[in-house]
Amino acid sequence: MTAPETPAPTHDVDPEILRERALAALTTARARTALLTSAVDEPDLTAQHSPLMSPLVWDLAHIGNQEELWLLRNVAGREAMRPEIDGLYDAFEHPRSARPSLPLLPPEEARRYLAEVRGRALDVLEGSDFHGTRLTEAGFAFGMIAQHEQQHDETMLITHQLRRGPAVLSAPDPGPAPLFTGPDEVLVPGGEFMMGTSTEPWALDNERPAHRRVVPPFHIDTTPVTNGAYQAFIDDGGYEDERWWTARGWDHIRAHGITAPLFWRRDGRQWLRRRFGVTEVVPADEPVLHVCWYEADAYARWAGRRLPTEAEWEKAARHDPVTGRSTRYPWGDADPTPDHANLGQRHLRPAPAGSYPEGASPLGVRQLIGDVWEWTSSDFLPYPGFTAFPYKEYSEVFFGPEYKVLRGGSFAVDQVACRGTFRNWDYPIRRQIFSGFRTARDASPEAV
Repeated sequence: MTAPETPAPTHDVDPEILRERALAALTTARARTALLTSAVDEPDLTAQHSPLMSPLVWDLAHIGNQEELWLLRNVAGREAMRPEIDGLYDAFEHPRSARPSLPLLPPEEARRYLAEVRGRALDVLEGSDFHGTRLTEAGFAFGMIAQHEQQHDETMLITHQLRRGPAVLSAPDPGPAPLFTGPDEVLVPGGEFMMGTSTEPWALDNERPAHRRVVPPFHIDTTPVTNGAYQAFIDDGGYEDERWWTARGWDHIRAHGITAPLFWRRDGRQWLRRRFGVTEVVPADEPVLHVCWYEADAYARWAGRRLPTEAEWEKAARHDPVTGRSTRYPWGDADPTPDHANLGQRHLRPAPAGSYPEGASPLGVRQLIGDVWEWTSSDFLPYPGFTAFPYKEYSEVFFGPEYKVLRGGSFAVDQVACRGTFRNWDYPIRRQIFSGFRTARDASPEAV
């Protein structure tokens, strides 16, 4: 029988510990928001750097508006501070391409609003006993808002990457890693495991509930696919050979003239890339970045492999074959540290493939958390027993074959919004996101 998932460490915890955890998550997110919005001048804050993205000043006030909506109005029952702006910052009311034409709060006014909301929200946090409703149980609402802000911080970091002009952000590079000489792939035995979660208190609705899945045996890449490996696909004419592409993928790359990952360009015999305002030689040992699902799928076909399913990815990341339990992270149940994964914008790039041996799964799969979001072959669908909470627009309206699932997080993701059960999703054409992939292949049925 499959053992249950590991209970998350915040159940039945002293309220003061929950309060400290929530405060730390909110404070960390706000410091990052301030960094991303103070790094540029007002014209860059109000400009739209790509029709795919909102102006940075929209994200700034939207963060405050959502915090007010959930922590002040829903949790504390207070009146709206500025009800007239709700529609401006409703992500479903206005597409990103139309947001620059809205009467948005100017940067300084947006900052004042954000600060006033935060001051009142901290008062609510101070008085909470974390009981009474599902929204307040174990501090869920505070965790949800911290995750929401960090998700928009990642979105704003994407906007910084799309922005033209000199570099305005800086961070140290990941430490040098020894050349990885381990096996190219790992066998994950077949059988049942517990997917999703019913115990992680800050898990979002699409991660729930925990349920049993049976996965046949498969092999999965030990590390994400690297730039060097991807260049071999390009050099072999991968973008010119229709055999490797789905029909829609082939139509898409031909229609848009795509011949390499986003931000790459060839300079003679070498490839260069633009990264946050800096042009550099593409490092061969880093996981490939800024590829869409169609590109990841085509590479996998070219390599004689395939993308892993979402269930395969999670089994590789969470299943401990010794205990039979599904852990919170590949390395166990402890929260991430800098030794486990490349998270939180500590660096502005992925670490070399094979880094973070302390973050490996029990079977030896590396970098499942952090570095690059990993495309899977799966459509974004609800788990059996799914219930929308606290609003259907978070997940439910996106379910269907239009979206593909990504797993694992990236260097741009904070740990509060990244765990072994966390699910991301996007259109298969998306490339501005911090997306990469690893491949898989079937194993013989006896490999159980």
